[in-house]
Amino acid sequence: MPDYDAIKAELDGIAIEDNPKLVRQKSRDFFWYSPILKDQLDNVTADLVVSPASEEEVIRTLKVAFAHGVPVTPRGSGTGNYGQAMPLSGGIVLSLAKMNEVREIHPGRVVAGPGAIIAEIDRQARAHSGQELRFHPSTANTATIAGFVAGGSGGVGSINWGGLRDLGNVLRLRVVTMEAEPRVLDLSAWDLQKVTHAYGTNGIITEVEMPLTAAYDWVDVLVGFDDFMDAVRFSDALAHENGLLVKEIAPIAAPVPYQFFSRHKQYVRPDQSVVVTMVAPQAIGAFLAFAAKAKGEILFRADTAESLKGLPQAFELTWNHTTLRALKVDPSITYLQVAYPGPDHVRKVEQMTKLFGDEVPGHLEFIRFSGQIQCSGLPLVRFTTKERLEEIIRIHEDHGCPVFNPHRYTLEEGGMKRTDAVQLAFKHETDPKGLLNPGKMIAWENPDFDFSSGKTFLFPGLATR
Repeated sequence: MPDYDAIKAELDGIAIEDNPKLVRQKSRDFFWYSPILKDQLDNVTADLVVSPASEEEVIRTLKVAFAHGVPVTPRGSGTGNYGQAMPLSGGIVLSLAKMNEVREIHPGRVVAGPGAIIAEIDRQARAHSGQELRFHPSTANTATIAGFVAGGSGGVGSINWGGLRDLGNVLRLRVVTMEAEPRVLDLSAWDLQKVTHAYGTNGIITEVEMPLTAAYDWVDVLVGFDDFMDAVRFSDALAHENGLLVKEIAPIAAPVPYQFFSRHKQYVRPDQSVVVTMVAPQAIGAFLAFAAKAKGEILFRADTAESLKGLPQAFELTWNHTTLRALKVDPSITYLQVAYPGPDHVRKVEQMTKLFGDEVPGHLEFIRFSGQIQCSGLPLVRFTTKERLEEIIRIHEDHGCPVFNPHRYTLEEGGMKRTDAVQLAFKHETDPKGLLNPGKMIAWENPDFDFSSGKTFLFPGLATR
């Protein structure tokens, strides 16, 4: 058992929390979106929370933790959904929330501390020079920029700009290694793939440089359809309309908007599917004409609404906020992450819609992927049993719709179901003892794990807590 009194003494001057209730609180993310992860991770907690205020304090913390053989799990705001920030082996939760400054704003780029809140970066970039980040998660008002880079993939704005792993969507990362003498590395271009979406398993991000684009006073518009597939076809056509500038296109099947969007419920009929959009103000006229031609009903426009008081922004109805709003009303709801590879993505969506009906209500996010318009799914699931959930996943995959499983806490099972050789090699280089966020990279914990076996990887360290 590590000597935490000695560790605290060696970290004197750095903010430390050891109250068990507060430590437990800071040891949790939104893993409970999944009933499977809730069962597996509900009792997970760290031993200490350390909150460095500078890169120098990060280096000190990692050096002490390395010397004592103590695991370190980095954390931003804990808004991830897959247990990314859950300390499976206990040890130290490294909260980077204090390193929240927006350090530099230039034409086309911003430099920020890892704990900078995404909405605050946008607020300062808008005020400084009329710019904003290219895309952001639906949790922009609470999520940190390094948490997004380390745990996210895309978001609101990905219809124009793709995802975080697309070259150019992250410009530079400053990363500290977990060694006896921690090193500080500046990564850019292809090297960024070593740490983007790696859950902090192979380095601690201490600075982020991101590209900016022109900011607009985006207009939230909800468009109603009697049939979900009409909403999907409208969304696909809108995504292909090159001259119409939009930031978000999310078709959501009835009865989800009426059942779960409590503040917008007044605008929606129970049997109505809705396309949630964010439209540039200069494009509103053309957008309305396009929607009318598709026989879409304009249910709500933020630019003509009598009052916006109490109404969430449109992006807070989309991505995994859709799931969150459903869970608040019906705790038995969960969700999936589904890819519908093109060019026949609309046909694949229709197949799944016919197969599952209201057991798996549709929710799509239209995105640009390798230059092509695609849609990814975050459909809700009316959860009954673990076995049925696995069956639903298998049926999707049997129909050519891969599932990135949000009911797993490892990088590989939640993603491509194979080892990321680049990230594994980088971990060997930067974390020789395997102390950074242990249990999240199967390739490190069990190099012989068979991803085709259908078995769930269970981290041995979890059983010893």
